[in-house]
Order: sequence, then C-alpha cells, then structure tokens
Amino acid sequence: MTTASTTAIATTATTTAAATTTTNQSKRKRDISLQELQQYSTIPKSASTITMLQPSLKKLDKKRTTKTIPLKKMKHTIIQQNYRRPIYLKRSSATLFQMLSKTLNYTFKEKPEQKYIYLRLNLFDQQYCLKVDEQLWQSYLDIGLQQHVWPDQLHKTAKTDDFQLCHEYLKNYIEIIKEQLNQCEIKLLEQSQRYSITKFSIDQMDHCLKEYVDCQRKYLAMRNKQQLVKFKNNIQEKDLSKAASSTDITTTNNQEIVRQLVSIRKEQVELWKEFLMLKMRILFKFLPPNFDYLQQFISPIHYSPLNNDRKTIELRNKHDKYIREAKRTWLNIYFNAYITKIQVYDRQYQNCFTQLESQIKNSSGSVNTDNVKKVKDYMIDQTNKLKDNISKQISTFCKKLLQDRQNLSSSMQNIISASPEPYLNLITNHFDKRQWNYLSYGPSMIRSNQSVTRPREQQEKEIVNLHKEIYNKVEYYLIAHNMPKTHPNLRKYSDNLLNYLNQCYFIPLPYKEQIEADEQAHIVASIRKLIQKHKLIIRVTDKGNNFYIGLASDLEEKAQNYFIDTNAFIQLSNNPLDEILDKVKNLLRQLATDKLITETQCKKMLPDENKTELSHLYFNPKTHKENIPVRPIENTIHSATKNISDFLDQSIRPIFDSECKETTIIDGTSLIKELTKYSKKGLLKASTLFCTFDIRNLFTMLPQDEALKILVKFLDESGHTKVDKIRFTTIKQLASIVLEENVFVYGNKIYRQTLGGAMGSSFTLTLANIFMWNWQQKFVNEQSQSKEFFGRYVDDIVITWNRSEQELINFLNEANNWHPNIKLDYKIGKSLPFLDVLVTNNNGILETSVYHKPAGEPYVVPFISDHPRHVFGNIIQTALARAVRYSSTFQAFKKEQRYIELMLLFNG
Repeated sequence: MTTASTTAIATTATTTAAATTTTNQSKRKRDISLQELQQYSTIPKSASTITMLQPSLKKLDKKRTTKTIPLKKMKHTIIQQNYRRPIYLKRSSATLFQMLSKTLNYTFKEKPEQKYIYLRLNLFDQQYCLKVDEQLWQSYLDIGLQQHVWPDQLHKTAKTDDFQLCHEYLKNYIEIIKEQLNQCEIKLLEQSQRYSITKFSIDQMDHCLKEYVDCQRKYLAMRNKQQLVKFKNNIQEKDLSKAASSTDITTTNNQEIVRQLVSIRKEQVELWKEFLMLKMRILFKFLPPNFDYLQQFISPIHYSPLNNDRKTIELRNKHDKYIREAKRTWLNIYFNAYITKIQVYDRQYQNCFTQLESQIKNSSGSVNTDNVKKVKDYMIDQTNKLKDNISKQISTFCKKLLQDRQNLSSSMQNIISASPEPYLNLITNHFDKRQWNYLSYGPSMIRSNQSVTRPREQQEKEIVNLHKEIYNKVEYYLIAHNMPKTHPNLRKYSDNLLNYLNQCYFIPLPYKEQIEADEQAHIVASIRKLIQKHKLIIRVTDKGNNFYIGLASDLEEKAQNYFIDTNAFIQLSNNPLDEILDKVKNLLRQLATDKLITETQCKKMLPDENKTELSHLYFNPKTHKENIPVRPIENTIHSATKNISDFLDQSIRPIFDSECKETTIIDGTSLIKELTKYSKKGLLKASTLFCTFDIRNLFTMLPQDEALKILVKFLDESGHTKVDKIRFTTIKQLASIVLEENVFVYGNKIYRQTLGGAMGSSFTLTLANIFMWNWQQKFVNEQSQSKEFFGRYVDDIVITWNRSEQELINFLNEANNWHPNIKLDYKIGKSLPFLDVLVTNNNGILETSVYHKPAGEPYVVPFISDHPRHVFGNIIQTALARAVRYSSTFQAFKKEQRYIELMLLFNG
C-alpha cells in the first residue's frame, strides 16, 4: 500500500545508486550534483506499507511462528535501508533555488551557500517524513490496543500471529523511529553551527525551509489518514463478517441465496470495472481499438481539388467532424448499454434479497429485522471490498494507459479524438502534439499558477495594485456606511490584506505544480512564436466554443467582405477620439446646465478621460456555415459613450421588460412555461405546427433615425411622461450620440458605423428589442386573434400555427416585405429547436428536452484549468438543473445525463 513513507522511505539497491551517480555526472556545473551531498544516516521503512487486504493464508501459515524478530536484527535491518529523496531534491537544483529565492527575496549565488541550504533542506525532509511516520505507527498502536486487533499485514511483517508479540514489534519500531529523529536533530544542531548567511537568522531560515518541506510533503499526512481509515474499515469488516455468520440463515436454501447475492454483486462489479475502463480511456483520449476501426471504415480523403486549398480544408474538416460525431454517438450507445446492464443486475439483486427476507420470515414466523440488517450490512461490506479491489485495478490500468499513449506509433497519432479540438483552417498543422493538446483545452483554459513564472518585482507590483483596488472598494463602502476614514480598523484591515496577498503570492508551491506552471508557460510562449512566424490568427468560433486557427490574411479578407456586404461602415482618415470626447462632455454639461438632467446623472454619464479610448472591433468565425462568414463583436468598455449607453439601458430596459413581458422569452425555462400554458388550454392539437425564425444581422441593419423615433413612440405608448425625470427629447439626444459616435478601431484602421449599433453595447440590445416591438405588432395581433402563441428572444422568434403549412409560408413571405432591413430565415415542423430547448408536438402532447446545436462542441471549462474550485461544481449543478427543467420525460433526462457525463470526461 502506498503512503507517506512508501514514497519517502524505501530500499535502494546498490545498482540503482550507481546508476544515479553516473547520471548526475552529466548535469550542468551550476547545479549541485548528488555526489556533493553527504549520505545521511538510514531511516526506517514506513509503517505505511501495511495493507488492509487479506493476505494469502496458505503462504502466511508457513511463515508465521510464535516468535517475533529479535530487536537487534530488526534494528539492523531498518538501519541498512537507504533514504529515498523526493523529486524536488533529486531533480535539478536550479528550479529549487529559484523557488526558494523568490520566497525569501534573496538570491543564493555562492555555491557553498547553495550546498549548505540543500543539505539542511534534506535533513528537514527526513525529519518531516519520520515525524509523519511516527504518527502513523502510533495511531496503529493506539487503535490496535483499543480494538485488540492488528492489520493482517503487520502479522506477516512481524512473522507472528501472537497479539502481544505484534504489540512489542510496534513499540520497538516506534522507538527506532524516535532514535532516527534524535539523530536528525543532532545533525541539524551541528550544521547550524556553520550557518553563515547574514541577511537572515538561522531561525528565520529554518522556518522558511520547514514551510517549504511541509508544502512539498503535506500529501503524506493525507495518505496516512487514508491508511487509518482503511485500518478502521478492516476492523469493521471483521465485525460484520462475525455478525453475518451468527445470523439465522443456517438453512441450505438461505445459504444458497446469500451465495447468489455475492455472485450477482461480483458480476455487476466486474461490469462496472469495464465501464470505468471505458471512462478512463475517454479521459486519457485513448479510445478502444474498435473505435479506431470506425475511422478506417470511413474512407480517408484522397481527392484534393486542383489549386483550391479552401475546398480541401473544408472537405477535411467535414470528414473529421463526421468521424468525431460518430465516435461520440457510439460512446453514448456504449454508456446506455452499460448503465442498462448494471440496472438489470440491481433488479436481480433486489429480487434475490426479497426472496431471502421472505425465507427468513417463514423460518421464524415473523420478519427478524435484526438478522436482515446484519445480512444487508454484510453484503454492503462485501460490495465495498469488491469496489476497492476494482479501484486498485483501475489505478494500475490508468498508469498502463498513459504509457501506451506515450508509446503510440506515428500512424496512430493521427487518430481523430472524440474530444473537442480547434478548427484548423490550414493545409498544414504547424503545432506539435503538446501545443495542439493545450489549444484543445479551449478558450476558457487558464494556465496553472501564472504568477509564479513572473519575476518577483512584477509580482510585488501586482500585489500593490491589487491591494489598492480591493482596499479602495472596501474603504468607499464602509465610509458610505458612516465609518470614519481615520478609524483604526481600516488600517488594520489594510495591513491584514497586504499580508494575505503576500502570503498568496509568495507561499511555496509543490515542486510538481511549479514544473507544470513552467511547462505551460513555455508551451504558451512557443504557440505565440508560431503564430507570429506563420502569420496565423486564433479566434473563438461563433457558437462552437472552441478555437479557430487560420491565416490572418484569410480572416482579414472575410472582414473586408463583411464591411462591403453590410455597407454600414465608413473608414475615417484621422482619429476623432478627442472630438467625440468633447461632444459627449459638452452635451452632458449643457443638459445639466439647462436642468434637463441632474448633476448626479451628469457625473454618472461623464467618461473618464484617463481611460477613454476608441472601441475595438474583432470578428468570430462561423465555422458551422458555408465559406465561414464572420460575426462582428465590438468591445466598447472604454468608449466615450459607454457610461451613457449603460445609463440608458438601466433606465429603459425595466420599462421594456414590463410592457413586453407577454411576448418576451427570457430563456428556455420561460419558453417551456408559456408553451405548457398554451397546451393546457387545449390549443395544442395533433396537427399543430411550430415555426422558428431569426432576423439577419439585426444589430448592424438597424436604421438609426427610425430606431430613435420608435424609441420615443414606445416610451410615449408605455404611459410614461419621463424616464428617471428625464424628458423623451433628452433621452433621444443621449441615444443619438451613442449611435452616431460609434467609432472603432479594426487593425490599423478607424471606422464609423452609420447603420445600426455596436454589437456589444448594452443600449444597442435594448434599442433592438424596442425596434422589434414595433415590427412585430402586426404579427402579434394576427397570433392573438387566432389564439396562437408568439414569443421572441431578441432576434429569434417562435410561434405556433394551426392552419395549413402553405398559409404559414405565405404569411412569412409577406412579413419579409414589412421592412427593407428585416429579413427572416424560418423553419417549420412539429419538432423544432429554439434557444437550447427542443420542443416536440407528439400527437398533441408537448414534449421538451435539452437541445445542443450541431455547431456547438461538448466543451466546458477543462478540469485542469486554474479556475476557483467551486466553478467546476457549479458547471455540473447547472447542467443537471437544466436537464431536470427541460426534460419532459425520464428518458430525455437520462439521455441528457449521459451527454453531461461524456462532456465532463471529454474535458478532463
């Protein structure tokens, strides 16, 4: 069993030591080689090697005697064993001293200093392992005396079945550990006499080194806790076995049923093992060979259009997508088959157990609940044993899986994964395997411990800025709630916050995490170099959630085509930022002077001159559409009109939400709620059709002057005379400057938008909703008269229809001509998706389920990402809650549950 000391303390053969020495001779001179390190006194082997598993009785009986190992021989054997240094002490010392230097803010330049610290750190590491080991042995001793039982493996190690002799063995072992601890203390004291670093006292240095060792070795204490839990479980298992053997099931029939119960559980757990192995294969992106045959079955692309790289890339990506989707479909089928079979075993087990209960009742004339409970506890115990055994097998299987994946042949490395990957719009993939795997983590990936790879000076600046930002917010809030600015608690809070931030930034990391952080930083840097070298661009795909990788020139061409097709932008020859800033400030100050807005409102809408800049435009490729068009996204966070836009949105949106709540769809849940009402009225018939349609390029095709007039019309018809005590004419002025002064940077050019509003501005969304309110009135009236449903989510609309399909098509074609800028793309059927819901008319019965767009990849934040841990729990909770709300049948819920589990496995 692997625990604290199994990792820290083990026997090292002479040949291994020789090999280590040879290896270290090739290390660079600046690193401290292991030959320079003194060999320390031996340390006893860990008690954590004790296992809770039942030993083989045949082998054990031959070796067990009534005599224990003599103390001198036992001590001699332990002392002869060598100490196994951990990874952080065996690897290159450069990383080690880099971490220590950052923690201490001191550079160890001199070789004698490095050697001294290295040797002292080694002693502290031995001391830590010995203390942890002593605690484990002492716990075994305390529990064993209390329960009057020892772990089976201890009997094997001590070579005796006698309780008292095992007791003596344990006490002697603990004494030997204490002796080794005393030796460590003596060596540390002797070494402290040679301490020569003047910047820190020996106590300060020791505190830092002990903290570092604790960080590297704290996993040992956790493993020891697991060992103790298993020991206690082992005792409980024996008690349950005794209880079950004393239960009144002595008849042949009852014994046979118990054997059947055990047999069913064994078969079920074996199936569970196969299921777990499949899950591990998905997790490690190494599917079973029969899934690779699927890729071979679908013919590879040999056809390559002459001088048409785009067509070649398009065909290849479609080919890969078909294979990826086919593998996911088969995985879903496999999951369903395993789950169904496991449930069959559950039913068999339950029927068998019910039969046993019945026979116990018949034999005693009444249900003996105590006997039934004992059998039930016994079976739970047997099942847990089987599962524990399977868990160990799975652990071994995972290690082998990793080795097999690393040893893949070059031909097998081209196997298409079922997990999400970037969309590669290139003939040649310039990224190596490590870079490609990192890009496959997707846009939500945050690399591990980013701050630790930065210089200490940069970290200190980050701490100062972060402290200032947090403190100012807290101070502002507390002063607003009547706390004096000179209150001593504010100073105390500031000091505590600074100490906390310093601790967070400079606390030592486990060596493994430090290496991972350095490696990920190196991979990201190498990806950046490749992008610059080959003039590539990386963007997030529209609705796909994964990365798009292509030539920057290709995306630029698509952007220019978008500008030409929409005819909604004009290029400017100079930077109008100062002019726009003056216009905004002059308008707001003039309105405040004329008492049309209050001074508070004026201050709220005024831009921050120090932070104001032009908006930035970028495009996300629509990889799910022909020729990969683009969707424009405008970042307006520091624009001159940002505050006005937010103010108008906060003032007007509540009015819109109140006035249009009958026809507005908020999300999938609100859609299901409204359609359920429609169905309960008896309006959903077997012939009822659903129709969904969306408006093309609504935000960029919005006529500005007309939209402003409709805004005033909406406010007037809503029954309001003012909005936040502001007249409609003033609202129109403010809205007008937001639309007219929408100037942004794209590449090295500056553009002004002359049609529509910024896609990314909060007020543009509200204005688009109000514009659609005006357009849809004829549609809503038509639906209301025929008692049909109408719902809209921004530019997506869903309706019901109980007349002929041709009449619906004619009506939609007519609606297409209501406004020159509003064009519809529609779908008609009895089962259609809307947002993330699939609504179905099953012969007059409404059925709903979760809908996943074909373009969307099963992508969520990868588990390896450095997000706060609660994020991952929230992802699962949100996905399951949506499945419960949207699924109208249990089958639909189980299907979505399988999708969620596969999605989580795909993302680590």
